[in-house]
Amino acid sequence: MRLAKAIIASLFVYAAGANSAVTQGARPAACSNPNALGIARTVEIDTSGGPGFGFEQYKMHDFLMQREVVFTFDDGPWPNNTRAVLEALAHHCTKATFFPIGKHALWHPEILKEVAAAGHTIGGHTWSHANIGKMKGDKATEEIEKGFSAVKLALGAPPSPFFRFPFLQDPKDQLAYLGSRNIAVFSHDLDSFDFKMRKPEDVVKSVMTKLERKGKGIILMHDFQQATAKALGDLLNELKAKGYKVVHMKAKTPLATLAQWDDAAKGELKSPIGTDRPTSSVVRTIEDSSAKPVAATSAAPAKK
Repeated sequence: MRLAKAIIASLFVYAAGANSAVTQGARPAACSNPNALGIARTVEIDTSGGPGFGFEQYKMHDFLMQREVVFTFDDGPWPNNTRAVLEALAHHCTKATFFPIGKHALWHPEILKEVAAAGHTIGGHTWSHANIGKMKGDKATEEIEKGFSAVKLALGAPPSPFFRFPFLQDPKDQLAYLGSRNIAVFSHDLDSFDFKMRKPEDVVKSVMTKLERKGKGIILMHDFQQATAKALGDLLNELKAKGYKVVHMKAKTPLATLAQWDDAAKGELKSPIGTDRPTSSVVRTIEDSSAKPVAATSAAPAKK
């Protein structure tokens, strides 16, 4: 029922020629915050062969300099919380990488489009946040691929070939599969453990304490979590005050999803949604009471 309501509430495009406003890396508005963190560097990731990032698991590619951080957010998109994260990032004119759950993407496509329109990078985090470490063969592949296809369906544009395993459980056969699909795998250098916290100040303390010890890193957080959404503004302020800089990751090429899993994701839409017509051809404003009245161009007649 939740999925059906979401689809009725938000008709979205499933076509290669989707509105460019949802394209990842869209040009953001000019920054008006003189104390913003901004973006120190933007790096392009060549995902050929499925490289791994995050030294907690993959001792492969250390591309960050001291006092550089990469923000990553899992488990969204989610009402209120994801938008609060977007607001905090926008205030500091900076960017992050999001790893959405496929189901959540289809429940809230309008929020995921806002993430893309703000210029953030969007990868995948399985279809249902299943523990792939406890799955084998086709079931595990389905979780990965249907998750990516759901993100594509929600966005109307291809996701980046960036993937994070739920629970960070990464069996060798699925690592090999991701490599064959040229999908990069992300762990972290610093886990905030924000999902265990209820107070925003605890989230800030967790990140800053670990970051001061490590000096840099890919930070794992969750835009699904309310404490994180409330904490992010203060965390960004503190990072700025202590001289940290943000690095934004982009993929060299988008992910080509597979037709069978595109169809499977589309099959999860429980309500019929008609053809793949663009929303602009389905819904048209014919009256707008919020429009400002036109000012009078001549003086009012004098009273008699």
